[in-house]
Amino acid sequence: MKKILKIEKIAVFILVMVVALSSCTKDLDITPQDDQDLLGEDFFTNETSYKRLLAGVYGNLSLTGVDGAGSSNIQGLDAGTSQFGRVLLYLQTLSADQMIWSYENDPGTREIQRNIWNEADPILLGMYGRTHVTIAFANNFLRETTEAKLAERNVSEATKAEVKQFRAEARLLRAMSYYYMMDLFGQANFTTEEDAINAPPAAYNRQQLFDYVETELKAIEADLPAPRTNEHGRADQAVAWMILSKIYLNAEVYIGEAKYTECIDYCKKIIGGGFTLASNYLHNFMADNDTNSAANEIIFPLISDGIYTQNYGPTTVMINGSVGSIEGNGESLGVSPAGWGGALRLRKQFVELFEPSIFNNDARNTIISQGRSKEITDISNQDQGYILAKYSNLTSTGAPGSDVGLTFADTDFPLFRLADVYLMYIEAHLRGGSGAVPTDAVNYINAIRSRANNPQNNLTLADLNLDFILDERARELHWEAHRRQDLIRFGKFTGGSYNWVWKGNGSNGISIPATRRLYPIPSASLASNPNLTQNDGY
Repeated sequence: MKKILKIEKIAVFILVMVVALSSCTKDLDITPQDDQDLLGEDFFTNETSYKRLLAGVYGNLSLTGVDGAGSSNIQGLDAGTSQFGRVLLYLQTLSADQMIWSYENDPGTREIQRNIWNEADPILLGMYGRTHVTIAFANNFLRETTEAKLAERNVSEATKAEVKQFRAEARLLRAMSYYYMMDLFGQANFTTEEDAINAPPAAYNRQQLFDYVETELKAIEADLPAPRTNEHGRADQAVAWMILSKIYLNAEVYIGEAKYTECIDYCKKIIGGGFTLASNYLHNFMADNDTNSAANEIIFPLISDGIYTQNYGPTTVMINGSVGSIEGNGESLGVSPAGWGGALRLRKQFVELFEPSIFNNDARNTIISQGRSKEITDISNQDQGYILAKYSNLTSTGAPGSDVGLTFADTDFPLFRLADVYLMYIEAHLRGGSGAVPTDAVNYINAIRSRANNPQNNLTLADLNLDFILDERARELHWEAHRRQDLIRFGKFTGGSYNWVWKGNGSNGISIPATRRLYPIPSASLASNPNLTQNDGY
């Protein structure tokens, strides 16, 4: 059972938040109208309520609603198009060159994977809405935990000390939400706990969001626990450093300014935080990745528990979706034998990254090709295309996950992990950042490759270049919601210099305009906030 999201804590997320959201999510103006509509003072008579309320903020990263996995507390959106990790996976991975979703009648998926989305796409609305719900929950938590309110309630000194850390965690989750809005949309409704509740939210652009995320994460660093000292599933200093590393690595995209030295600085902080690579690459993607050797590598997970946090999130989707229509290999992945009948397959450009002979025995190569063609000429034909067995609902000892129905995964989604930090460190060095130690860069890439069973191919500094790093990021981090961001940073997502099958709705891929580097602001969000403006090209 995953600690932070035990059922009694989840109940807070479900019961106290839905009332406030029900009246204001109709147009996705999800700022609570009155914080006392959310919680009565009797809720706080027990001082453990502050931790339970914080669990509600975390819970929004995994759960979607009141009535189980299929429910959504955002009006007009179902669970499949509003679960945070799932829509993040769609927008960062399904939109790029690694994954194909068979069932294009699922709302929004056809447009995302063919790069023909528009402002009415429900997946975009789901991401915009769900992320702003996290912001609203964090704001409410911060309003309820001011020094004045704690004093009014005669809160003990011990609890006040705990709440100081809790507030830093809530601020981090809010900053992370704004980071994803900056990356995906370039704009966000901007509110903090200091804003008047009934006022229309400001609209922050990319530069403003970048400045806010950077400043906010640095401001809370001292109040966060040290790396690897918090409960599983809760944030610490390393999570803040990871987000800072990400914004600095992508700063040229976001604000037109190189910040590779800063990226290296924060990668060093994470590397010095006591993390180590999992002894087995696949431990990162198994049902016990909270307790096996992956617990040393995963910096921040999205919690998944087959009993207590049932949801149609990314690991449940990817494990069931990886069961082939031909193979019926669900049992080997810890789900029902038929799974979801070939829902997910691989685009050939990703497959080809593993085809050179040096990658034949690569532990990261879980591609299943037997009896299948590499080509996908008909997306609806589940028998076309190779499939992937990266994620599993089995533990490292072979036991199945806890859901007796063999549908909902126990496998946490590794949102941030150490191997990514190593690769960011190397890339920032190659892009001209200062402060990296070249021998460390070589050691980091060889640690990743040795773990993948490629020690005979250890590299030297002369072997490292940006093209190699982009490919190595795909081999190491595929299906982990990074690829779109990576391709944009390398100038290969838009335009026609690199095409993949079904890019731009062409069977062999066609050029797409530069404006597709940002998603459009959903039309419902534009309607609810006149301060927002539509992105160019939409």
